[in-house]
Amino acid sequence: MKIGLIAGSGRLPLLFAEAFRGEVVAIGHQGETDPALKAAAWIKLGQLGRIVEVMRDAGVTEAVLCGGIRKPKLFDVRPDWLALKALAKMRSFGDDAALRAIATALEEEGVRIVSPLPFVPDLVATKGALSRKRLSDEQRADAEAGLAAARALGAADIGQTVVVKKRVILAVEAVEGTDACIARGGSLAKGAVVVKARKPQQDDRFDVPAVGPKTVDAMVAAGCSALAIEAGAALVLDKADMAAKADRAGIAVEGV
Repeated sequence: MKIGLIAGSGRLPLLFAEAFRGEVVAIGHQGETDPALKAAAWIKLGQLGRIVEVMRDAGVTEAVLCGGIRKPKLFDVRPDWLALKALAKMRSFGDDAALRAIATALEEEGVRIVSPLPFVPDLVATKGALSRKRLSDEQRADAEAGLAAARALGAADIGQTVVVKKRVILAVEAVEGTDACIARGGSLAKGAVVVKARKPQQDDRFDVPAVGPKTVDAMVAAGCSALAIEAGAALVLDKADMAAKADRAGIAVEGV
């Protein structure tokens, strides 16, 4: 079996390539994708036509999108002909709208975008503790408040991360990304709870929420005390490493 991998930043593209039982034809984004990825080609943001060329040459008809693109970079896109075609059909410029437009443009050229989740089931968050320390009653109440807020914001296509303290929403993820959201929320109240959740309208083909060791690093730097992950909806990357870091820092991590 052969599949295409259109890689963004972070660990997920590497983990997907390691987990897939078959041939992976990977395309990396310059300045975003980890150079350790064994890629068939490296492209600049907006070169959708090049993606189609590489996939066709390799005989690939299905591909996954793994990893993010730092959102400020989205303002520096130099679109090629296929990207311009996708942009022309967009009715809004939110995350979901942009990714759906990209997927549609690629599929019209013969590359069908599929969900990466069935290929990496071990990475999907499960309910229960992932660290030795569990959520306190107060943290659990904050997690519930954050989950409700994250879902409401997600319905408006705004981020996937919320920072909460005493059921007060301190920060929500916007264009700056998860780590900056955590830093902003932590600066307002020490011991805050970070919540990572799926958007209600989430298309599992792309932009699946994910946490990992770097999430814990950001929480330690910001003085946050707990991480609540929506079970069955978010990915946990490098789970053992993340749990070890959380245990050393006394941070509670749970799938809720």
